[in-house]
Amino acid sequence: MAKIKKKLTAAQKRARKKAKAERQKKYMWVFMNGKQVKIKRPPTIDGMDVDEFIQRNADPMWLHQNEMWDCIQTDEDEDIFR
Repeated sequence: MAKIKKKLTAAQKRARKKAKAERQKKYMWVFMNGKQVKIKRPPTIDGMDVDEFIQRNADPMWLHQNEMWDCIQTDEDEDIFR
């Protein structure tokens, strides 16, 4: 005789759904060497990559103090690309 499956209670369903949502926020699935693996998601700020956020919002003084000179834009750089 087949085993009877017991249905989850409403509280158990909510707990499973909440746990699944947390896992989806924390991890993502990618393919490596033809296999699907779970890796941690890269950190983001307001949905942007951390490096992109810094480049858009940091002032030149902060970039200089943190030795990110390649991100500092000067007037000469802007003139070359126009």
